[in-house]
Amino acid sequence: MKTLIVAATKAELTFFYQHFNLPDGDFVESKNFDLLITGVGMVATAFALGKHLSSKYNLVVNFGIAGSFDRDIALGTVLNITEDTFAELGAENGDEFLTINDLGFGENHYTSKTQKKINLPIAKGITVNCVTGSEKSIKNLIRRLNPTTESMEGAAVFYACKQLNIASLQIRSISNYVEPRNKDNWKIGLAIKNLNDWAIAFIGEMN
Repeated sequence: MKTLIVAATKAELTFFYQHFNLPDGDFVESKNFDLLITGVGMVATAFALGKHLSSKYNLVVNFGIAGSFDRDIALGTVLNITEDTFAELGAENGDEFLTINDLGFGENHYTSKTQKKINLPIAKGITVNCVTGSEKSIKNLIRRLNPTTESMEGAAVFYACKQLNIASLQIRSISNYVEPRNKDNWKIGLAIKNLNDWAIAFIGEMN
């Protein structure tokens, strides 16, 4: 049984590739783990996992950066996202949002499933197609879902793992606060470094 490492982009795991001397590919197989780069967004993630996820894996770890709604969380902080929601999956009914659960067509909320003890702060995430960048949208999401973080892939990974009953983790490092778009405030380099440091140590200890 192996671990499958999943990330949206190679850039998010650049030091991980270097540390383990991995070839430059989107799907890399090694002795103790495999690594899958899916592309950005939940559709690309679902497609890639549909091709590669199978019962030969006993754990899937989704690594990536994320935005934070909580400004008390310092940029660069690494978090364990234990629950995630497809924030836009549903229907608008005037000013009211009806989830896919409300409509009776499925679920929008998923949780991590693992027996491993993870020594990181726990957070609740949402997964979106459109990164949030207006005060109105931010207020609506906080009122409706009260998330800590936002990504474009997390819930899709949890969804796929639930279908095959495979244990899953989502580890994200905070690169920016969720606010009207302002690249000058981002700390992507710091977030990636901290994420990779944690990922290298975690996979190293497992193997």
